[in-house]
Amino acid sequence: MQAFNFKHLTGALNSSLNSVDVAGLTKGFKSTVQSTRERLGQVDPNDVTELPEEYKALENRVDALYNVHKGLLKITKVHETESYDYPTQITESFGELTHQVSTGWTNFAHNNLKNANLPFPIAPAQTTAHEPIPPKTLPHALSRAARQGAQHVGTGEKLGKALETYATAMEKVGDARLQQDEIIVDQFITPWQTTLSSSIALANKARANVKAARLELDTARAALKTANAKTQEQARLQVEEAEDKLVQMTETAIGLMKAVLENPEPLKNLSSLVKAQLIYFSTAAETLSAIQGEIEETAVAAEAEYRQARAA
Repeated sequence: MQAFNFKHLTGALNSSLNSVDVAGLTKGFKSTVQSTRERLGQVDPNDVTELPEEYKALENRVDALYNVHKGLLKITKVHETESYDYPTQITESFGELTHQVSTGWTNFAHNNLKNANLPFPIAPAQTTAHEPIPPKTLPHALSRAARQGAQHVGTGEKLGKALETYATAMEKVGDARLQQDEIIVDQFITPWQTTLSSSIALANKARANVKAARLELDTARAALKTANAKTQEQARLQVEEAEDKLVQMTETAIGLMKAVLENPEPLKNLSSLVKAQLIYFSTAAETLSAIQGEIEETAVAAEAEYRQARAA
């Protein structure tokens, strides 16, 4: 068995320690201690460096902008899901999946179990090749139901004709809703997410750097207060270095926060959201208005015929 080489292990350990930024780790640890003491109320408020009022005001505005983006995105992301207004589609989707699985198993059985003494599964009803999956929106679902109803009742009947008219209109409304969703995702959701993950995130990272620099400065000032004659000059130099660093970090953060707040893109994106909704609701209103009078006349005529037949 090879002898344990303690000297070799010590040398490797020292080499590893030399490659570590010990000074950086020490600063980070001291800043963490300073932050913890501040949270616990163990630091005199007068010993906490006050940041410029302009900086603090910008921080509040950036926080507000961040919250607005998060709040609206949480709601508008629903437009990324086609079936958000028609939860019943889950049942329809399950039925389609079951049909696909059944069809796949039938094809497998007929191709691989021909010589096996096993009963063949019943093949499901055939569907047209490459048949498109119907849109899973509420207007499209109403259109399909109305069209099926028209076929059952018969388009020669007043109700059947009205159902067919309604089905055509709701299909148009459904198509308009899908177009609205596409525009909202492309011109509102995506750019707002980009703003969150880029410019706002960059500004917030700069703010984190300011906080770290402020903690480092306050730590250095605290060390200067307790420094002895030998370490006082070094401690004073560390305070000056930390002050310069905080000024630089603060100026950088102020610039980035101003850039975020002055960016007109969020307003342009909001305008696109409103425009997409306006087009959709206008299309829906115009489409339904166009058929409402026709269906109402049919309903009045049917009621008159009914009353006349009852009176005879």
